[in-house]
Amino acid sequence: MSEQQAKLSKSEAKTYRVQGFTCANCAAKFENNVKSLPGVQDAKVNFGASKITVWGTTTIEELEKAGAFENLKIREDKEKAVNREPFWKQKENIKVYISAVLLVISWFLGKQYGEEHFFATIGYAAAILIGGYSLFIKGFKNLVRLNFDMNTLMTVAVLGAAAIGEWGEGATVVILFAISEALERYSMDKARQSIESLMDIAPKEALIRRGNEEMMVPVDDIQVGDIMIVKPGQKLAMDGIVIKGTSTLNQAAITGESVPVTKTVGDEVFAGTLNEEGLLEVKVTKRVEDTTLSKIIHLVEEAQAERAPSQAFVDRFAKYYTPAIIIFALLLAVIPPLFMGADWSEWIYRGLAVLVVGCPCALVISTPVAIVTAIGNAAKNGVLIKGGIYLEEAGSLKVIAFDKTGTLTKGVPSVTDVVTYNGDENELMTITAAIEKGSQHPLASAIIRKAEEDGLNFNDVSVEEFQSITGKGVKAKVNNAMYYVGSPGLFEELLPNGIQSEIKEQITTLQIQGKTVMVLGTEKEILALIAVADEIRESSKEVIRKLHQVGIEKTVMLTGDNQRTAEAIGKQVGVSDIKADLLPEDKLNFIKELRDKYRSVAMVGDGVNDAPALAASTVGVAMGGAGTDTALETADIVLMSDDLSKLPYTIKLSRKALAIIKQNITFSLGIKALALLLIVPGWLTLWLAIFADMGATLIVTLNSMRLLKVKE
Repeated sequence: MSEQQAKLSKSEAKTYRVQGFTCANCAAKFENNVKSLPGVQDAKVNFGASKITVWGTTTIEELEKAGAFENLKIREDKEKAVNREPFWKQKENIKVYISAVLLVISWFLGKQYGEEHFFATIGYAAAILIGGYSLFIKGFKNLVRLNFDMNTLMTVAVLGAAAIGEWGEGATVVILFAISEALERYSMDKARQSIESLMDIAPKEALIRRGNEEMMVPVDDIQVGDIMIVKPGQKLAMDGIVIKGTSTLNQAAITGESVPVTKTVGDEVFAGTLNEEGLLEVKVTKRVEDTTLSKIIHLVEEAQAERAPSQAFVDRFAKYYTPAIIIFALLLAVIPPLFMGADWSEWIYRGLAVLVVGCPCALVISTPVAIVTAIGNAAKNGVLIKGGIYLEEAGSLKVIAFDKTGTLTKGVPSVTDVVTYNGDENELMTITAAIEKGSQHPLASAIIRKAEEDGLNFNDVSVEEFQSITGKGVKAKVNNAMYYVGSPGLFEELLPNGIQSEIKEQITTLQIQGKTVMVLGTEKEILALIAVADEIRESSKEVIRKLHQVGIEKTVMLTGDNQRTAEAIGKQVGVSDIKADLLPEDKLNFIKELRDKYRSVAMVGDGVNDAPALAASTVGVAMGGAGTDTALETADIVLMSDDLSKLPYTIKLSRKALAIIKQNITFSLGIKALALLLIVPGWLTLWLAIFADMGATLIVTLNSMRLLKVKE
């Protein structure tokens, strides 16, 4: 194959859903098996989301063959999920029940007729075969390839126990191991349900009008430009723009906001949101695979495939730990009988117990189950965390920097004060708005909005000779008189004696309050001062307080505004540091300085003009991701609603996840160490070893499930 062809086929990536993964090890093995299939260039398994992406050409039959060791079922990514049997009825669990019954019967027979009795031994052997059949097949295959995983360790231990006559112990180990695997499967299924529940949020079809005809159309067949009719009480199937009607929409599924939002003509609406009261007609703007909900699901699934630092540590540790345990078990079984004349069967038994206790199940599952649970919980609450690495980083943050405009403030300037010196306020505002209509300045829009709110007729005023005075303001003729609107600096130059001292004082007072002052006047006098300010979000002060409360040492506000305005807003909000007069590259450099000093720094912005600073921070947090693709793509964590109050929840969840991961790893290793110490006095039995392993797996899983309870 030529390089060109290789590149071409490499780009043909196809994703499949996988059903039946029991552990991270099996997922890795499946990935390797698929990579070695003919026609496959590469493959990547996402264990958290139960998916595999394959580059190259293959069939579902081939993939299922590659997963036959685990009886994996494969289906197309777009196919509807097959309803899995309830946990108690699953085929692999039924074998466990039969084995358990046989074990109990054999135990009674052993008590009645002695452990060595033929019927007791037959019962135990049957329990071992039924409960451990699939385990042995995997174990033998691995043994031949010298691939020592959990299945290999268990197979050797069980057969060893049978060989030295410990049939009951062997059967107990098989059953406890099967229970442990079933619990692991159950816990991962529970954790994955958070994504599956996201997938079911949006309807699979919608009422569409094409021409004069209305019809139900599956979402895959809906085209951009179609008109979707959404009745009260229905969910939206697609993203779009409202072209007719007004209603309130519950957007909790996308943004996590519990309060419904009013939507009317021209507003953007999202798939998966609930129309509460009015009839809406929506023009579809995105295909089903491009909707905001699809992007969220895709990002959450990708996030679960990202390896967190602690997971990478566990994987590296397990790689060396398992062979070390095997060597230790072998030496323990052989050295005392060979060199110290000890009893062979006793020391082989101890060696087998070491093999069982060495099984790294709990350790391997300790991180992924916590990460999958935390990321799923966050997605349900309108926070997208794009990987375990960012979840962990957010948990260890010391400093958070905020962009001011649009993040701590609403980003929409509004008129706060009008001070007149000569003439009627409405008349002067009408003249100002008429002149500012020709200006592109953001402050001009604040004046026009104010005039519209007050019902002033500024559109009827004729304006002549409009001219912009760069960096200072504008001038124009109204009713044959020349008026100027601009900064105080413009009038210092314009008026023969500069600005009068009492007006200067008034300007300074307004500026100290964090307002930008614009002046209306002529070449001879000042007629009015108009103060404009960017309003602070209601939640900002409370959010900063909560962040300091949860242990964030430093909050910094970054802005391009002048120092005076910045300090007024910074003090109101309660941030610990204020940096003003910054250009975008200054923000970037400041974030780098903070990283050098504190190592872990988050930057919170609206994701559009803050992209460089978001990228330079340890964790970039973007707001309002539901409306902007840029935010979804550039940030590491996205607050889907335009709402800062999700930030303390995110920090709390991340810290809890970090703590739980550390607890899980410590506990898993601690249990192993304790069990290994019991070998010295000879107290470690086979069933106790597997019980320790199973107990650790169960406790680690239940501990991780606590992350589902973290609320705002």
